[in-house]
Amino acid sequence: MTLSWRRLRPGRHATKHSRHGEAGGDIELTIPSHFRCPISLDLMTDPVTLSTGITYDRQSIEKWIEAGNVTCPTTNQVLTTPEPIPNHTIRKMIQDWCVEKKSFGVERIPTPRIPVSSMEVSEILSSITSSVEKKDRVGCTELVQKLKALTKESERNKRCIVANRAASTLAAAFGAFSTAGSFHENVGVLEEILSALTLIFPLDMEANEYLGSTDSLNGMVRFLDSGDLSQRRNAVLVLKEALSFDKQKTSSLEEIEGAMEALVKMIKEPICATSTKASLVIIYHMLNSTSSSSRENVKERYLQMGLVSMLSELVVDAERSICEKALGVLDAICGSKQGREVARHNALTMPVVVKKMLRVSDLATEFAVSILWKLCKKDKREDDDEECLVLEVLQVGAFQKLLLLLQVGCPERTKEKATELLRVLNLHRARSECIESMDFKELKRPF
Repeated sequence: MTLSWRRLRPGRHATKHSRHGEAGGDIELTIPSHFRCPISLDLMTDPVTLSTGITYDRQSIEKWIEAGNVTCPTTNQVLTTPEPIPNHTIRKMIQDWCVEKKSFGVERIPTPRIPVSSMEVSEILSSITSSVEKKDRVGCTELVQKLKALTKESERNKRCIVANRAASTLAAAFGAFSTAGSFHENVGVLEEILSALTLIFPLDMEANEYLGSTDSLNGMVRFLDSGDLSQRRNAVLVLKEALSFDKQKTSSLEEIEGAMEALVKMIKEPICATSTKASLVIIYHMLNSTSSSSRENVKERYLQMGLVSMLSELVVDAERSICEKALGVLDAICGSKQGREVARHNALTMPVVVKKMLRVSDLATEFAVSILWKLCKKDKREDDDEECLVLEVLQVGAFQKLLLLLQVGCPERTKEKATELLRVLNLHRARSECIESMDFKELKRPF
């Protein structure tokens, strides 16, 4: 069976143009049926043959196998092996045919790179383990670089590398080369391992266990503190994965000298949005995952570093995801008395928090309401201070926003806090109120 070139949907590398005849009509170009994939019916660009002897385009048959199928789509026979074999003969025939029909606008398909096999990956990982045992930094570096190159080459290679538990091998190697006495000598190989790990996220549980060791955490903190931009970025991304919101690992990180300062530096001197988000997530869990006594100590240290001021400035024009995470960290800080005092005395905190309500996302609004509720709730402060604070909240338009929030709907917990805030604000509403109508310009009502 053949299809006309004009009627056939072009393959990935085929042009959509066909040659015109003398009468102005299209000349139909037929494509041999054995050049077409039985699944997609497109011209095959990377023909591979299954154990049943049927040839398919690699992309099509791999999707079929990855969907959980264990049979040949054409014959329904059970596959003895899921690994397809490149059909070089058919590929060469297709390439020759494309060259022959070049005048019809057909482009020659490039010779595809052969994907890495599970056996090849296993050999590389085994060699990395052997290099670690021998403390062969150079050999390990070269092997990790090879693994990185294969990972970047194609998504198929990446899946194969991940499936063979490369993350665990790399994480174990990072821990072994991170020992305190040899860190500086091993910076090169450690940098390559971190870079490779960022390519195969998310990491498995075993890899996270290796990276959660004291030596590994110390190694990542050293990169965070004194590495170049690339090293710092990779370190914070891997650190976020390694912690996995585990309380014990988070507590271990807190005890490492310079860890908290390095995380704050990532916010103060941002490298990219991804690294900023990772830093905020780590800080958030440090503020919430540790024990009560330790948690207060962590908050106090972050306050001394000026984190509240940084967060207030960051939220002003941050993208949605960063804004949500920054407000989450600020909410956690306001859980302590000292944190609330610092936030109250920061001139930017109140206007920014109110400004972000109903403007960013539901999550950001929930954090904003929680922050206001914590700042305005009564404690052992002077009444004059409380009145000044409430007046400031009213002046930036919080009352109207809270009313509107109750109308459009919100989670029950947020609703309770908003209602309590309205009661407090209503007592002073007649004295001072200011609202910016632009805040509600894009708001969609449910009625």
